[in-house]
Amino acid sequence: MFLPQDARRFAVIGHPVAHSLSPQIHAAFAQQTGIRLDYRAIHAAPGEFAVALAAFAADGGVGANVTLPHKEHAAAICGNLSERTRRGGVVNTLTRTATGWDGDNTDGVGLVRDLTARVGLDLR
Repeated sequence: MFLPQDARRFAVIGHPVAHSLSPQIHAAFAQQTGIRLDYRAIHAAPGEFAVALAAFAADGGVGANVTLPHKEHAAAICGNLSERTRRGGVVNTLTRTATGWDGDNTDGVGLVRDLTARVGLDLR
């Protein structure tokens, strides 16, 4: 696939990660909305997360989703964490800033939103 030089670079980083549908899903969203996007899967074995993330950033990476087993390590390398991430201690979403990486965890809020809005459950 040809990607323009000005495509914004994102990734999902995990171990394993080859099964992830995220690159195809994000490519479809980007095509539908006209966004120039490069979203790739990056395999990083345990102990290789920091090196893989640094290489991704050096290649112009601006954001990443993090899967197991790297969520705790991702939290540890972030300069800023959202409040829910500080409470939970794990990161699944990284955003590159001028000073490093900011971390958030959208797992819980995504699950609650799915259960209440899509499934119609009352979680009170």
